[in-house]
Amino acid sequence: MNVLTVLIPISLILGGIGLLFFVFTVRSNQYDDPEGDARRILSDQYDDKPKQ
Repeated sequence: MNVLTVLIPISLILGGIGLLFFVFTVRSNQYDDPEGDARRILSDQYDDKPKQ
């Protein structure tokens, strides 16, 4: 039982950190253009020099 008093707060802290990073990525628009990759895969044009 003593182990649970340590593991539960650690898991809550790690879950909160993961949630904060997810919210950060959503707010920084990293998930925009979900259909862009699908269109690029189907096109016959290859980009040898991708944007950086």
